[in-house]
Amino acid sequence: MGPVSRASVRFHRRGGAGRGTSPCAPCTFLSVSAPHKKTAGRSLLVTSAAALSSLALTAPVALAAPGPSPSASPSATPPARMSTVGGSRLGRAGTQVNLASGVPVLPKDITARSWIVTDAESGDVLAAHNAHWRLPPASTMKMLFADTLLPKFAKAETHKVVPSDLAGMGAGSSLVGIKEGETYTVHDLWLGVFLRSGNDAVHVLSAMNKGVAKTVTEMNEHAEELQALDTHVVSPDGYDAPGQVSSAYDLTLFARSGLQKKDFREYCSTVTAKFPGETEKDKKGKAVRKPFEIQNTNRLLSGDYDISQYQGIAGVKNGNTTNAGATFTGVAERNGRVLLVTVMNPSKEEHNEVYKETAKLFDWGFKAAGKVQPVGELVPPKGAAQSGTSGQAGGGSGGSGQSAGPGASAKPVASATADGGSRGMGTAFAIAGGLLVLLAGAAFLVNRRWPLPDLVRRRSSRP
Repeated sequence: MGPVSRASVRFHRRGGAGRGTSPCAPCTFLSVSAPHKKTAGRSLLVTSAAALSSLALTAPVALAAPGPSPSASPSATPPARMSTVGGSRLGRAGTQVNLASGVPVLPKDITARSWIVTDAESGDVLAAHNAHWRLPPASTMKMLFADTLLPKFAKAETHKVVPSDLAGMGAGSSLVGIKEGETYTVHDLWLGVFLRSGNDAVHVLSAMNKGVAKTVTEMNEHAEELQALDTHVVSPDGYDAPGQVSSAYDLTLFARSGLQKKDFREYCSTVTAKFPGETEKDKKGKAVRKPFEIQNTNRLLSGDYDISQYQGIAGVKNGNTTNAGATFTGVAERNGRVLLVTVMNPSKEEHNEVYKETAKLFDWGFKAAGKVQPVGELVPPKGAAQSGTSGQAGGGSGGSGQSAGPGASAKPVASATADGGSRGMGTAFAIAGGLLVLLAGAAFLVNRRWPLPDLVRRRSSRP
């Protein structure tokens, strides 16, 4: 990642002059199938915890694509053969959608090399374009980093930064402003990761995890557990590196897994926060450490001069590097439905284009949901499929001991002021004006394989 090319853009592109490869024209192949009968049991109406525990969970057959290319730059066209994890349609090049009467037409001006629109609750893939194309992910890789490391450290744990903690960062990396010799809480560091995409914060957390090499190994292992078989991690911060790849499908899996953790939801949806500054002497010679404000670089969350906050947005993570171009995974809720959209590398060179294309796909998804037949599904983690449980359904992380299962009381995801001085709009759920309603006792709709038990039913004050 590299120097900022525009004052209003807070994500970074290494090299500043453009991408490492020429953007390709969007693929125009459209695979249109007649509506098919939805797989029996895709969603089940579960009326009790006992009924949920009795579900038989079976992993689908997964076919991984060939290993990642050693080149750091993506090819101009998708490969002929891609993974079929989640369904055979997802392994095809071009746009996959089931057109039928009543289904809205997809936006015509989507230029991304790869994108996917999914229902976060059921796991249905509503539409996709080169979903399994292995491309450089940029800082969206930090979703996997967070999902892997968040449970390891309590939020209040502190760490004093030493020079070796910041060694090995790529030239021009995006930084939150961590200083050697200063002490930070884990909470501070995660705010730096999510809001400012700070590679310095990533490297400090990796050092706390006994090093970058160990962290990369664990991230690759976690990706395999999530059945994110398109992904190969080389650098935990997403900085361009030969062989470092992921896909729109895999990034969506990372987001879906991470969003089941309370702390992940808090960090990725926080708009502004206070971050500890450098210790200095005041006029009286007393050592003082004043915080400074940081803002989330997700422009659908924070807004910008040419784009508004997206109604119902609740995270997740953006990125931009020379080889990856602009990448973004977002989650939004509207009228009780939660969608995930991932967009990778739009070829249109417009300011905030990745967010504009994401917003258009969200709009389509909310109109199409319930009308369009899916072209595939988000698979569960191996452990969830094998054990017949919902994996990380509890939602706690970082030693919080939080649980969001049946019987838990309803409470907001976060208030307008989060821990550590997070403020402004607070979190995206506060922006949307709604409260998180935890599932408790009543009948609810749940994915047959892997539900999102604490991110599904929200009341909204907006129509």
